[in-house]
Order: sequence, then C-alpha cells, then structure tokens
Amino acid sequence: MPNLSAASLTYWQTKKYRLPRLTVTGRSSYSGLKWREVGKNATGMFRGASKVTLDSKGRLAIPSRYRERLNSRCEGHLVVTVDRDHCLLIYPLPDWEEIQRKLDRLPSFNKLARETQRLMVGYATDLELDGHGRILLSQALCEFADLDKQTMLIGQGNKFELWDEERWNQRRDKWRSSDDLDDEDLPPELESLSL
Repeated sequence: MPNLSAASLTYWQTKKYRLPRLTVTGRSSYSGLKWREVGKNATGMFRGASKVTLDSKGRLAIPSRYRERLNSRCEGHLVVTVDRDHCLLIYPLPDWEEIQRKLDRLPSFNKLARETQRLMVGYATDLELDGHGRILLSQALCEFADLDKQTMLIGQGNKFELWDEERWNQRRDKWRSSDDLDDEDLPPELESLSL
C-alpha cells in the first residue's frame, strides 16, 4: 500500500460538470462533510415516485428535491429520450453522454441494435431546466409516451422515467400481481441480491 502522506488526490472543477475541488493529503480520513462532497457527483442519486403535472404547453416541473442535484451535477442540462415501454427517460447530460457512447458502439449489422439506436438517439432531445425548475417536452415525445396532464416521475438511480399516470398504475399493478416470475427468469446479478 502506498504511503498516503506522499499521495495527493485532486478533483478539479470543470465548467461542464462542476466537480468540487477536493484535495486529500496525509493520513487523515474523510469526514462526513468531505464524503458528502464526493457523493454529490455520484450517479445513483434519483429515487422515489412523484406525481407531476404536465401543463398545456408541455412543461413539467421537476420536484424541488432533485433540482439542486441536477444543477450541481449537470448545470440543469438534461437529455430526454424514449424507452420501449412507452415512457420517457430523462438523463443528466453527463450520464446520457456515457449511454450514447455505448449505443454508438453497438454492432451496426444487428437489427435490434439499430432499432434501439434509432429510437433512443433519434428521439434524444437536449433540454435545460428553466428558472422555475421546469423542462419543456416536445409534442413528439409526449405523443410517443401518450402523456396526458397527470404523469409519474420515477427515480431510477442515474435517470428518471416519466410515465403517463394511468399507464404507470396499470403496469405497476401488473408487475405487483405477476406470479409468472420464477428463479429461472432472474438474471445472475439478481440471484445474489439480498433485500
């Protein structure tokens, strides 16, 4: 193990990602405040379900509990795209850039890969939080997800899903009542998960 007193770990601030400047020298351990600074830029930051209203112009107010994190993570720059489940996916820009790099590397001769690229990249729309914490969704995005006035914003760690409330309730009830899932359907990553 290297001598920590000689090591210096520095995170520099960039305009795009607004990373905090944090230098740790010596053998001192992180305090709670320093860990909080490190955690601000962690990707697993969005969780919970919120009812949100879409106004007649297609504007959606992001719940206030997420706004500070979005502003510090990506200065309010978001990307919205579509999902095969007929909902919208809302990513902070840095997380979307990583997803798009992965999509760009998919094999171009694979039909499913091309369809996924066409949907996700084709519908990807750059958005910015306005001064009131709202985003403006295009009519094409709203139509794809059949969004009406009442919607559900579902935190999924590094992104949000935006569902029409009625469709969300139907899907949620179906998932909750489903007895079809057995151990053979679980991916290996979930088999060892203990809740």
